[in-house]
Amino acid sequence: MTTTLIAPREVAPVQAAPVQAAPVQADTGSRPPPPAGAITSVPLLDLRAQYQTLRDEILPVIAEVCEQQHFILGPQVRQFEHEIADYSASAHGIGVSSGTDALLLALMALGVGPGDAVITTPYSFFATAGTVARLGARPLFCDIDPLTYNLCADGLRTLLAQSCDRVGDALIDRRSGARIRAVMPVHLYGQCADLPALAGIAAEYGLPMIEDAAQAIGAESPGGIRAGSVGTVGCFSFFPSKNLGAFGDAGLCTTQDPVLAERMRVLRVHGGQPKYHHAVIGANLRLDELQAAVLRVKLRHLDAWTLARQRNAALYRERFAALGLGAELGLPLALPGGRHIYNQFVIRSPRRDALRAFLTARGVGTEIYYPVPLHLQPCFASLGHVRGDCPQAEAAALQTLAIPVYPELTGEQIEYVVRAVADFHA
Repeated sequence: MTTTLIAPREVAPVQAAPVQAAPVQADTGSRPPPPAGAITSVPLLDLRAQYQTLRDEILPVIAEVCEQQHFILGPQVRQFEHEIADYSASAHGIGVSSGTDALLLALMALGVGPGDAVITTPYSFFATAGTVARLGARPLFCDIDPLTYNLCADGLRTLLAQSCDRVGDALIDRRSGARIRAVMPVHLYGQCADLPALAGIAAEYGLPMIEDAAQAIGAESPGGIRAGSVGTVGCFSFFPSKNLGAFGDAGLCTTQDPVLAERMRVLRVHGGQPKYHHAVIGANLRLDELQAAVLRVKLRHLDAWTLARQRNAALYRERFAALGLGAELGLPLALPGGRHIYNQFVIRSPRRDALRAFLTARGVGTEIYYPVPLHLQPCFASLGHVRGDCPQAEAAALQTLAIPVYPELTGEQIEYVVRAVADFHA
């Protein structure tokens, strides 16, 4: 399927503090009541609709696990690890308890700790930087590309060249004195960061790269490079709202390195090898059998769901263009030759908060991913960042809004969302 390339409208970086939008009143009484059976709301995500199509496949595998009474790191987990590794063009898969723990395990396996720094994006879910800080290391933020919202390769090169020094075999952040130990890009919203460029820069500086692919299972860079296959470690989340979602928390690491894979397997069970013998300190990061069994059923449907998300995204583009909203909205950029899986469909508006209030009044589910960039989170105040340090991330935090794109959306529901957005701009 060919996806039309539409770039977001250029938006100037934001330098000032955000201004609270005036409350928007619900549109009541200005139009006749909807006919019986008409759509009056569209949720951001409807997991019940997905479950109804899978119920007869999922319940038997849950019953099988219950009959076997093998709940932790059993045969379902081992099969799932192989299947996800194959799906992600990787040699090894290591199942873990969540996407956050996948990041944590990757950092632990690479020896990241106090006195270290990891370069990452300020525009992501908190776990990206939170896991770095949890190990006593320092997140070193590099601004995003304003079109893809992913870590900017040119910005990474500039940061390394202008803010870091070689001291022996170490690369030192001049400002903090921390040793840079890894680069951790995020494949945000279901589109890969510039993997060839980022991997090339990381290799040039001798840094391992951890791919935060929590939102990008099956996504590809131009040229067919799968998320999770290029970095030293790839990290996936199967949180229920993800394109491939468990019935609770679950995650997985991928790697091409057999030695690193074995180290992660040991670390996820408290560092015990053999059992009750501990040469290293690990953690309890195990994937349970029930989640693996459910995910194996869902994996069989993932490509069909991705196609449905892509169709929904294409329909949004077509309808917004037909209504002349191209100048009003920044639509997601789909890189030519890549595979965008649309974990979210994120539009952009300088009147984002008012638009969201209007859509809420119309019953349209939305979410802001993410309202506060990581470098401005209060818990990272000790890093000394101020507004303006990452202007593209700060602008995106004020202007982006996710609208429904889940596979089970109907054409009528999409039209309802489009009309609500059009009414706001009218």
